[in-house]
Amino acid sequence: MRTVEEQRARILSLAEPLAAEVTPIVSAVGGVLAEDLPARFAVPPFDNSAMDGFAVRAGDLAAGVELVVVGDIPAGATSVPEVGEGQCARIMTGAPLPPGADAVVPVELTDQPWGQAELPARMRITEAVAVGKHVRRKGENVRVGEPGLPAGLAWSPAAASSAASLGYAEVPLIRRPRVAVLSTGSELVAPGEPLGFGQIPDSNSVLLAGLCRQFGAEVISARAVGDDPAQFRAALDVALAADLVVTTGGVSVGAFEVVRQVTEGQIEFTKVAMQPGKPQASGVLAAPDGRKVPMLGLPGNPVSAFVSAWVFVRPLIACLAGRADRWPSVQARAAVGWSTPPGRRQYVPVAVADGLATPVHALGSGSHLVATLALADGLAVVPEDVEQVQPGDLLTVHSITA
Repeated sequence: MRTVEEQRARILSLAEPLAAEVTPIVSAVGGVLAEDLPARFAVPPFDNSAMDGFAVRAGDLAAGVELVVVGDIPAGATSVPEVGEGQCARIMTGAPLPPGADAVVPVELTDQPWGQAELPARMRITEAVAVGKHVRRKGENVRVGEPGLPAGLAWSPAAASSAASLGYAEVPLIRRPRVAVLSTGSELVAPGEPLGFGQIPDSNSVLLAGLCRQFGAEVISARAVGDDPAQFRAALDVALAADLVVTTGGVSVGAFEVVRQVTEGQIEFTKVAMQPGKPQASGVLAAPDGRKVPMLGLPGNPVSAFVSAWVFVRPLIACLAGRADRWPSVQARAAVGWSTPPGRRQYVPVAVADGLATPVHALGSGSHLVATLALADGLAVVPEDVEQVQPGDLLTVHSITA
């Protein structure tokens, strides 16, 4: 059997980051920055006041000193008065510091009223401030030409705001990868529909679509398909409009493995030393428009599909999106003991509390235990060479909530 690392390397070799597109900063949330953005503007772009108050020369100040007020400086002012010895200017937060001034006295430290008021002729200081106090210096956040935003950054409202302050209206972004999900099996019926003999609800298309969105992709379709090869072939042709196709079921060694029947020779089918999730398929298919579209075939049992998505689909979506793959983990001790499959890495859905990891079902990593999957907040990883987990054993637990 192939190791998890070997299978992950195989999968990541199937794709490369999608092409970047120049995108308005306000309409790109969810994309990934394709290039470093150096600062075109200094941030702040000029020395400005951090407070509503009075721009002063710190050397003139002492408690009780009166200064002559030479003008008003609102935010957005296009001209400012010079402040000479014994003088000051009323100034608002964000307004440019006038020549001659080297500090700002907040209005609270003067004899002037708060809020809207006539410009006074004189102002008395009640408490002195030091040079530079309440002044935001030009470029103290970022100077022109310095690194602003790094390539690989996930685009967000905060990133758009930063880009605007750095001087950008458009940026090169890799869009969210588009994913199509096909859940195979003639036994599947739509969620909420009555079940006939031998039928089960289609939980996999719901599960995989939600996970792909959680991983940062755009899901363009998610549907169940029966085990008829012609039906699956037709559905697959439509799904190839996506950047990635993810299927569940039909990849094992049974008599009705529709994914294998339709794609064998184009897609590689293998066994991976993991539990759950041993049968896996991966490869590249040719889309009608000539694009090469990676396809991952996951097992049909829902917990197997869930684990496989976290282990293999998640890093492939990150690769397509042009961002680093990060899967946060914590260390926790096993609250109870359980058995492990010989020679296979085990992924057990667990709930973590007070440093203890507890399987969310007594049957542990059973691939059919979908009803309790929502109670887990992590996947505990048991190495291949561990034969039995004992209570108190230290485990790595990967987050499945981020």
